[in-house]
Order: sequence, then structure tokens, then C-alpha cells
Amino acid sequence: MGSGCALGFLKCLTYGLGLMLPLLFARTRNSPWLLPPSSKSYNSYRRLCVFLTKGPRMPETWGDRPRSGDGPLYRQGREALLREIAQGRHPVTEPLPSEQKLAARFGVAQGTVRRALDEMARENLVIRHQGRGTFVHAHGPDRDRFHFFHLLAADGERRLPTSRVLSMTQRRVTQTEALALRLSPQARVVEIKRVRDLMARRAVLELIILPDDLFPGLGDLNKTQLPNTLYQLYQDRFAVIVHRAVEKITAEAAGPDDVTHLGLDRGAPLLRIERIAQTLDGTPVELRISRCDTTHLAYFSDLL
Repeated sequence: MGSGCALGFLKCLTYGLGLMLPLLFARTRNSPWLLPPSSKSYNSYRRLCVFLTKGPRMPETWGDRPRSGDGPLYRQGREALLREIAQGRHPVTEPLPSEQKLAARFGVAQGTVRRALDEMARENLVIRHQGRGTFVHAHGPDRDRFHFFHLLAADGERRLPTSRVLSMTQRRVTQTEALALRLSPQARVVEIKRVRDLMARRAVLELIILPDDLFPGLGDLNKTQLPNTLYQLYQDRFAVIVHRAVEKITAEAAGPDDVTHLGLDRGAPLLRIERIAQTLDGTPVELRISRCDTTHLAYFSDLL
């Protein structure tokens, strides 16, 4: 007999016996074989009845993800919310659902939701406003310019860069780009080439590669419609929030494009910064290669 059939049989048997419990456990001098309510055997039998009638207790879950094997439940909640934010289900202009609503929707305790949100707030993923609610941490013009832009004047003063878009095209992804952005070899991308100026000087030549399926319609825009702060455009128009970026920095010699667009001499030293921008759930959404003339600038990083 299979385990399922055996469990079903025992449940039926237990149900039938349950109907006889008032008689079976009655105190009577003429029935010495009956189990007295105070005995250990009686209590063990009752626990067995409860188990067979209700079944084993299932582990608490967050949505459709079981707790066991996936770390603490509040961490699962953090990951579940990050996936929803990355999918654009929670606009930055609207507060997240209340703790009570999230707990009811995901089938967990309110305290579990609160702990998940507390951790997200410590990581600066969400911001809590007294009386207004909890919001996804959004990009603003200053955050986009300074949080992800590390080229400063040699004296360390922050200055705002400006941008001029040279071209914007749609094409098939290259092998290197597909590897960096985790795309299929047949994927389409949008390529943006622009120059960024600092202190009235041409400072950076940027090549930006974006997955076409994450930014539908972007390639159809006129290059004059692209704002200076692209990350805010990703957020506001496509619900793609850049949370972090990984950069690799190398020194290179200026090539033909650098001579043309940055006004450098052929072979002049420059800084090459290769960046992969990621969303809240770690999905790569942008490959950016910046070729920087650091004659009057310095790369600055504030490590906490």
C-alpha cells in the first residue's frame, strides 16, 4: 500500500474512532482496559489523532517559495519584493502596500514583512516617509549625476556634466555584449554614443549598450530627446531602476574616435571605465564603456 493510501486509511480510522472517544475514554470501574484521561497513553493517542486528522504542519512560506532551504523567511521576503520592484510592479511615485496588506498577500506574519522592509531601508533600497508610507528609492537628477559619476575636478570639487548624443542605433548584440548583459546571441540592443563635457571641456566619450526588450521604443526616439540623466529616463519611462554598478578601470592609449571626439593626440593616455549597471535583483541592464581624458580631472571614489 502506498504512503498516500496508508495515510488516508489511518485518517478514516481515526475519524471513526474519534466518534467513539466519549465512550472510549469514559471513566468506569467496570472497564479497566479503557485509557484514563490522565495517562501518558491517552495523551499520545490524542496527539496521533490530531496529526492524522489535520496532517503535518506545513512550513511557513513567502508567496510560493518554501521557507526551508532558502534562508530566513524575512530574507525571502526581501528577495520577493525586489523581484516585484525590478518587474515594475511598484512605481516609485506610489507607496508600497502596507505591512498588513503585504502580509496577507504573501501569507506571512506582519512582523516578517516589517523585518524585510527594515533590511531594505538599511540598504537604501526603500525610503520610509512618516505619514506617507514606504517608497522605492528613486533616482533624481543629482543622485544620477553624482552617485554613479566619479570624475571630478583635480581639486575634488563636484561639477555637473553635460551630454551631447552623437548617435543612437539598433543592432544585433555582439558576443562580448551578450556575455556582459546575459543576452542570447540573437538579441537586439540599442547603442548610444555620446560625449560628456566637464568644465567646458570634452571629457568623456561614452558607448552605452542596452537590451532592446527592456527598453521598448527607446531606439525610435530622436537623439535630441535623450536627457542628460539616462538612469532617470530608465526609471520614469521603462520602470527599470539601476541600483548598483560594477566597474573595471584600465589605462589605454587614445584611438581614432578619441582623437575625433575628445580632441586628444593619437596615443595620448586615457582612462577606460567599463561599467555594468544592475537592477535591484541583480539583472544587468546596461553596459557602458567610458573613455576619459583625465588631463584636468581625477577619478574619485568614496569607500564606506
